[in-house]
Amino acid sequence: MSTEQTKQTRPTQSAESTPSAKKSIIFGVGVVVLAMVLLALSGFIFFGEKEDIITGQVEVDEIRIAGKVPGRITEFLVEEGQQVHAGDTLVRIYSPEVLAKLEQAEAAKSAAQAQSQKAQAGARAEQKEGAYELWQKAKAGLEVAEKTFARAETLYKEGVLPAQKFDEATAQLNAMRATERAARSQYDMALNGAQREDKWAAQALVDRASGAVSEVGAYLKEAALVAPIDGLVAEIYPHRGELIGTGAPIMSIADYSAVRVLFAVREDKLAGLRQGSTLRGTIPALGNKPIELKVTKMKDMGSYATWKATKPRDQHDLRTFEITTHPAKPVEGLLAGMTIILDKGQL
Repeated sequence: MSTEQTKQTRPTQSAESTPSAKKSIIFGVGVVVLAMVLLALSGFIFFGEKEDIITGQVEVDEIRIAGKVPGRITEFLVEEGQQVHAGDTLVRIYSPEVLAKLEQAEAAKSAAQAQSQKAQAGARAEQKEGAYELWQKAKAGLEVAEKTFARAETLYKEGVLPAQKFDEATAQLNAMRATERAARSQYDMALNGAQREDKWAAQALVDRASGAVSEVGAYLKEAALVAPIDGLVAEIYPHRGELIGTGAPIMSIADYSAVRVLFAVREDKLAGLRQGSTLRGTIPALGNKPIELKVTKMKDMGSYATWKATKPRDQHDLRTFEITTHPAKPVEGLLAGMTIILDKGQL
């Protein structure tokens, strides 16, 4: 083929390939645009701002059961998860030290009562009889002394008896009078018994010993611990046979009469939420059972509980508030630790 013929055929081939090239370019641009749209859409779906799911947790008050006396656990009368009522016996503790102190206190009380009875009863019959006989002896001696003094006085006045003998008779009379009074006093004391103050002191010793017995008895009652409230046995700490000290916790009882649900809510979600507001949610653990909650308390959780900054430049943190709620009505099967999910659109 000549050179001229070749030149004549090339423009024809270029004209035929031009529409195909344009289609390829348009297709490529379309693919790029579609990829960008899909990328933007996926970014919006996966990286766009989503509505927060607010969850809360069920909590109850737990009361720890502890004993006042040290001892060894001999028997548990309940198990974990068991429902108990106020006054039910939970555990028994054996404390030999308390039993020994009780014996000592009772012995001291018996001794004090004996002393008090002795003080109240006074002297024995034999002592009273002996005091009476001594008094009678002193009276007889006084009578003799009075007669002797009368004769001596008559003789002294007549001048027969010397003054020395008269003085001796006078002294003897005075001595016998003092002896009679002393014997009468001893007899009266035997009849009256101990003094009033001594009786009071003896009774005070009895009261003191009775108080000691009551104190040890109160500690002895702590050997059988009872439930202070109705509730559920949440956890038992020691095992049977273990030694426990004074005040050591033995078990805890969950009080389900005071169920509450706590939520941690960012402050920009609090608009329209006040004490007394009603919230609705579901309980996943109970098959998404609905629950209605009443807001009873709103409290700032502190600067350590933050979610995010509203403006990165200003570093203004959104604080978190603890929202305390209570079920509007009892929910059967609701247990501590279960999660509550609030319905969307409430906060």
